[in-house]
Formats: sequence, structure tokens, C-alpha cells
Amino acid sequence: MFAAYLLALREGLEAALIIGILMGALAKFQLLSLKRYVWLGLVSAITASLLVVWGLDVVGVALEGQAETIFEGVMMTLAAILLTWMIFWLRRQSRTIRQELEYEVRVETQRRGTWGLFLVAFTAVGREGLELAIFLSATRFTAGALPTWGGALLGLATAVFLGWVIFTTTYRLDLKRFFQVSNIALLLFAAGLVAHGIHEFNEIGWIPTLVAPIWDLTHYLPEDTFVGQILATLFGYNANPSLTEVMAYLVYLLGVGVLLLPKPSWRVVRT
Repeated sequence: MFAAYLLALREGLEAALIIGILMGALAKFQLLSLKRYVWLGLVSAITASLLVVWGLDVVGVALEGQAETIFEGVMMTLAAILLTWMIFWLRRQSRTIRQELEYEVRVETQRRGTWGLFLVAFTAVGREGLELAIFLSATRFTAGALPTWGGALLGLATAVFLGWVIFTTTYRLDLKRFFQVSNIALLLFAAGLVAHGIHEFNEIGWIPTLVAPIWDLTHYLPEDTFVGQILATLFGYNANPSLTEVMAYLVYLLGVGVLLLPKPSWRVVRT
């Protein structure tokens, strides 16, 4: 449930910030009379995202046997890739996203009029919704349907509240610190998705296990216990993993973690 909550909170907060920036741009360019097209784009993006969630859920339920295993492995791997991309994208674009959205508002309203503004809102929010739909579909395989959707609804409700607080009061959240902390949590979650995906591919023989299992903790901390389920959902815990699962987890975690480390600044000291 916590993984779904964190994912929905982060994506929802990003969407709320985007809407706030668009509204600010309309005020800046004296186009507040067009704000209904931003809301229309938001509602349309949410509707499209819900349809994607429903479609993925229908496909996942309908598949059986090996096809179901392949689908789960692909969805987990795709979710891990998107999570990784999202972390790096926000890290790179966080400083310029306001300027870019304001530029898009100015250009699209001049080029396409009101529907250009609708497309800006629909595309920006729709990207967040599509990512969240894939993340939740992958999370459902490890956490179950009810905890996933319950956590997602709670996370979105929290995001809406925080967005309202940010843009209607003088209070300002430390968004930079929030995204830094959530990046660490999402990095661990993505590593777990990679390991879970490898596990699914192990089952159908697409990826060899090499050694299976390399340890067995099912008697001490089985995955069907409360603690085991939390660890499995958040960190990819497997009581009896294969060697390739552990290797994939560590390679991803160390590789991406090193890339996320702040780059050292070298200074030339003159004597």
C-alpha cells in the first residue's frame, strides 16, 4: 500500500504543480479567461489514464499461465524503466519546467488558440497519469489489488490537498527535499521491480537462474506475512531468490545510484 501511496503522491503532486504553473502562466499573459481549457485538459487526461488502468487490469486478469507470467514480467520491467527515466528527467528539468511550460502556453495559444492550451494541459498531465497507470499495474502484482488502489487513492487525495495548500496559502513545502527523499524510495522500489521482473522471466526460462535459490528464508520471513509483503512491495524482497535476481537488483541499484550521486566540482588551485 505504501508503494502505491508514494507513487500516486509523487505523480499527483507533479500534476498539481503543472496545473499551478499553467494557471500562473495564464495570469502572467492575461489569459485567465481561458482557464477552463486547462481544467478540460486535466479532466480529459484523468479520464484517459483511468481507461489505461482499466485496460491493463482487464488484460492482466484475462491472461493465464505463461502469458500471465510474461505480462507481469514485462509490466514490472517497463515500470522500472519509466521510474528510472522519471527520476532523471525531474532531476534535469526541475529548474526549467516553469519556463518551458510558460513558453508552451504562449506558443500554443498563438498557434492553435484555445485548443492549443488544452493540448498543453492534456499532454503534461496525461504523461503523469500514464506513468502512474503502469506503475500501479506493476505494483498490483506484488501488493494485491485492494492495497494498491487504496494506497493510490489516498496518495492522490494527499497530492490534491498539498497542491491546494501550496497555491492558495503562503505556506511553501520544501519540494526539492521532498523529491530528493522520494527519489531514494523510488530507486529502491524500481530495483525491486527489476528483481521481480527477472523472477518472472526465470519462471518461463527466458533468463537462467544460475543458482536457485542462493538462500532460503521462507521458514524465518515468508513473503505472505505482513512484514514480508511490505518488504516485497517496497524493496523487492524474495525469501528464496535466484542468483540472477540478486545480481539484477544489485547492478541496477548500484549503477543508477552512482549516476544519481552529485557530481564533484573540481577547482584548480593556483599557487
